[in-house]
Amino acid sequence: MTAKKPFEIARETLKQITARKMAPTPINYQTIYNEVAGVISEPPFPADRLRDIAQALPTKTPGQQRQRGLLDSAIGQLSWDGVKSALMAYGGFSPPAAEPAKAGAATGSPAPVASAAGDAGAPALTPDFLQKIARLIEYALPALGTDDERFNEQAQSLLKALRQPGADVLTLKLMLGSFSDRLSFAAEDQAEIKVTLLKLLHLIIENIGELSLDDRWLQGQIEALMTASTPPLTLRRLDDVERRLKDVIFKQTEAKGRAVEAQEEMRQMLATFIERLSQMTESTSAYHGKLEENARLIEQAKTLAEIAPVLKEVVGATRTMAHDSLSARDELRDMREKALSNEAELAKLHQELDRVSAQARHDPLTGALNRKGLEEAVDREVSSVRRKDTPLCMALLDIDNFKALNDRLGHTTGDEALAHLAAVTREVMRPQDTLARYGGEEFVVLMPDTALDNGIEAMTRLQRELTKRFFLAGTEKILITFSAGVAQLAADETGPSAIKRADQAMYLAKRSGKNRVLGA
Repeated sequence: MTAKKPFEIARETLKQITARKMAPTPINYQTIYNEVAGVISEPPFPADRLRDIAQALPTKTPGQQRQRGLLDSAIGQLSWDGVKSALMAYGGFSPPAAEPAKAGAATGSPAPVASAAGDAGAPALTPDFLQKIARLIEYALPALGTDDERFNEQAQSLLKALRQPGADVLTLKLMLGSFSDRLSFAAEDQAEIKVTLLKLLHLIIENIGELSLDDRWLQGQIEALMTASTPPLTLRRLDDVERRLKDVIFKQTEAKGRAVEAQEEMRQMLATFIERLSQMTESTSAYHGKLEENARLIEQAKTLAEIAPVLKEVVGATRTMAHDSLSARDELRDMREKALSNEAELAKLHQELDRVSAQARHDPLTGALNRKGLEEAVDREVSSVRRKDTPLCMALLDIDNFKALNDRLGHTTGDEALAHLAAVTREVMRPQDTLARYGGEEFVVLMPDTALDNGIEAMTRLQRELTKRFFLAGTEKILITFSAGVAQLAADETGPSAIKRADQAMYLAKRSGKNRVLGA
């Protein structure tokens, strides 16, 4: 018997469906087609039933979740082979959490740490990996403080569980979830504590400043502390301010001690002066008393022999009075010269105190103004602009590729590069311009009586000058370039707002290829 061709089987199938009055569904067609072709019929794929079974499977571990996804995909493709593979892999996963722990305890060997033992595609959670998680938690704990006993107990329990041989993944997952929640609260608390402490510190510093208005040398320290305690805080910045303040405090202590010394000498001279005046008054009174007594004796004398001793006594008293007067005059002249000297010394000391106080307004590395000094300079220039109705430009420049320079040659060379840029900038600037270090490798230049076009031209001129003045790092010549934004102060605009616009223009210059100057 010759085999029927497919089109003949299809035609016969349609005849049989019509003759048997069956609904023309795909299942009926497949059944009759197999019957006519002599092929064993397979039952229809139970997709709905299999999906119900898949939904009922637990997905407590990552491996189970993955195999459940593969099972859903196989059902969607009506693939029995895919369903079989997914179910076999799913059955190879660990039983509930209590069972592997018991098995490990019974055999004396560590139970598998990974729940994905049957999942060849998922990496195992090795003991070394868990140890790294434990170390990560240990490193983070000091930053969160020790005030929250419950949090610390929970952290220690988690560390112990992570380091325990045969740790159960499900248990660790639950512990890590609970710990992360409490960790978020602890981190928020620490951040709030930091902000509150900074506010309290500012209040204390401001209060000291209000109580010490006459001590100008103290104002420098107060302003430096206010600057240092303004976020963002970095260890390098705090170390720099600490070193600068220690130097200022030492000089102020020495200078103030000398001032106290000079004031004590002035008090002693004043006491001596009063004492000498008192002595001169007594001498003068005694001298006049003797003259009156001698005049009375002379009137009573009847012979020259009686007058002679009286005259001798008058001459002696006069000579003594003249000597005392000369001595007092010389002593008072010396005291006056010493007082003038002390006055000059005190003036010099106050100048020294003002000088060391000014150090707190300058960046010690570059000699430019720091942020506090910049704020004062901006206020001063803006006030001048409002009075004179003249233009004011503010440029913000940032050294290009500074991080790469630091990484390649070290922070010391980076600091020298900053000082080089500041030195060249000061030489190119006009006397009325102001240079300030804004932070890191950023600088601000204030240019009074300067319109926007002229400000851009000034920064471009500085760029050209830097191409002629290479920075020397040992024997290596390095070209220092910068990107800059320039903004002209608008009517009723604040200084910080203009600097912000210059900052935005600087970032545009960076994105445009660096070593450029753009106006805001």
